[in-house]
Amino acid sequence: MSLIDRIATCFASLGPLGRLPASGTWGSAAAALTAPVFFMPAPWAVRLLVLALVFVGGGLACDIVERNTGIKDPGLCIIDEVLGQWITYLPFAALTPWQLFWGFLLFRVFDILKPAPVRASECWMPGGYGVMLDDALAGVYAAMALGLLLALGL
Repeated sequence: MSLIDRIATCFASLGPLGRLPASGTWGSAAAALTAPVFFMPAPWAVRLLVLALVFVGGGLACDIVERNTGIKDPGLCIIDEVLGQWITYLPFAALTPWQLFWGFLLFRVFDILKPAPVRASECWMPGGYGVMLDDALAGVYAAMALGLLLALGL
């Protein structure tokens, strides 16, 4: 395995987290725990840039991991969970710990259930970008649901 392959695998898997059981949940938890420090305090434009970089970098990295493993959307790739979880928090400047938890839970539900068109979106883009896109859409659903809960007084 080349150095580029090792770097891509480390990025796509968030280091050792991608090798844990229920790796997607661990990836989402890592994103939820780091969002209040590394993502949410940033200005809106910076957050959009971060999401774009995670999407592009994650797509490239997941593509390499798919090619090396021969598996479509391998469980090892959890950088897509970071993208989706941070998209869930994108509209909000600050959230309480309970609101962060609800955002985490909502994203996991939409990511697992994959309501239309989330499941179909896996095929809209080739390789690793399909891996990233379905979680991005699950994050959009979760952001809307969290916004609704907050509007209702959560």
